[in-house]
Amino acid sequence: MSSEFPPQPGGIGNHAFNLASYLSKEHYRVSVIADQRSINGDEERDFDAKQMFNVFRIKRYNMRFIMYVKRILLTHKTIKKADYVIATGKFSLWNIAALSYVHKIKTLAVIHGTEVNFKSVLLRRSIDFALKKIQHIVAVSSYTKALISHLDLDTTVIPNGIDTNEWNAEGIAKAELKGTPILTTVGRVSSRKGQLNVIKQLPDLVKVFPEIHYHCVGIPTEADDFINIAKQLNVEHHITFHGSVAQNELKAMLLGTDIFVMLSSESKTGDVEGFGIAILEANVLGIPSIGSKGCGIEDAIEDQKSGILIDLNNSEAFINAIKVINNNRIAFQTEAKQWAKQHDWSTIIKQYIKLLD
Repeated sequence: MSSEFPPQPGGIGNHAFNLASYLSKEHYRVSVIADQRSINGDEERDFDAKQMFNVFRIKRYNMRFIMYVKRILLTHKTIKKADYVIATGKFSLWNIAALSYVHKIKTLAVIHGTEVNFKSVLLRRSIDFALKKIQHIVAVSSYTKALISHLDLDTTVIPNGIDTNEWNAEGIAKAELKGTPILTTVGRVSSRKGQLNVIKQLPDLVKVFPEIHYHCVGIPTEADDFINIAKQLNVEHHITFHGSVAQNELKAMLLGTDIFVMLSSESKTGDVEGFGIAILEANVLGIPSIGSKGCGIEDAIEDQKSGILIDLNNSEAFINAIKVINNNRIAFQTEAKQWAKQHDWSTIIKQYIKLLD
């Protein structure tokens, strides 16, 4: 059961999809319960029909309460035939915890970050209560595990995975992007993803790298606000917001990138980066990364090998990291590819199977 699921975007959904797909490949009978997020459901129906596992969708209603009730009823009906229930996403945690009073079944929760870091005391306590009712917890990073350390629960860290075959760029020419060096971030333009943290340091970076250019790819949620700040800092000519792009175009842009950057930070609402899967997607293509300490990105980068971890607002460390990667480009490219292979879902799934068995 997942709060997100493809074809709509979302890191939790991407994880849930790969978990379901690779368990199916290992001959587990898998059923997924997820919401319909498109207006008419056509996108989901087309997507679901192509999968090797069953997907049960909760029809979209304007009144969210109706969807909550239908989730509970469908889950209650479905888990009667299940040996194991895996919950991912906040409502899934609440749902399974509540139904544990009715059904005696093995349960596992996957936690990503934000859903265990709410600022609301009531929400945090409700998630804590739910987790205590679940038999085993999987955290996608050591950082996420630390967010629930006060509960003293049986928690295993299994890093996020990637389908390396999906990121094969054979036959794709690299895009000719503006700048030297070329920095790129992929992800919704938002406080959590950290584009603003890069922009604020560009004045210092430009002094050392006058031709530097920062490319932001992803839904431009807060792009207008960030552009205004860039203008105030007089660095707007060193930034391009590309919006969302098709996957082959994204591959081409990554191939044309020198360094992938993700200086994520916690938002005011407690939204955090639990891992940083986009880093591994760049690594598959041999693009090393610079990421921030103090979040799940610490598990997504092999420091000084696949990339470099720095303190969030340390411009001197940022500049030095760029220099180190530029001066050792082949070594970092090689290590980035190897690091990505270690996180292929064909390897990651074995850790889940060990828990399920």
